[in-house]
Amino acid sequence: MSRNILLGAGAAAVAALVAATAYAGGGTMAMGPASHVERAAFHGYYDGHKVTYLNTDVSNKAEAKAMHINYSPLLAKVKGLPKIYLVAGRAAPGQLAVFGSEPGEANYSPLWSETLLTWKAGATPVVIKSDTHVDALEKRGVLTERDGHVVLNCPIVKIGT
Repeated sequence: MSRNILLGAGAAAVAALVAATAYAGGGTMAMGPASHVERAAFHGYYDGHKVTYLNTDVSNKAEAKAMHINYSPLLAKVKGLPKIYLVAGRAAPGQLAVFGSEPGEANYSPLWSETLLTWKAGATPVVIKSDTHVDALEKRGVLTERDGHVVLNCPIVKIGT
């Protein structure tokens, strides 16, 4: 009988260890088995270097349809987000989205406040690679920005190319 008690206690200890490991993030039991999906990735700029990001959800129904991503109206309620700058209209060849933060920074979030940039008439578009460049161009009077009133879920998944 004592042998059965020892075996039962050992099995319980192993089960507890497996459960504790999964709970602590060491396993995938809580989220289910992992698999892979193919998803388009995009490139953008942050502080002069490239980043790679995914575009998964947006708070605007028309943009969701146009981008073939999830429409999530509740995202619009989130405030105080870093900016993602998108050039509307004329743009320099090679212009990409510009991010106001990246992973590892205190203000990074995968949610972004869409900010639209427009070149003023007569201005020659250049490739914008940072939010400080946006500020400098606005100060020179050649670029304007406006709130798009849209929140995008675009997690940055890679820094550099």
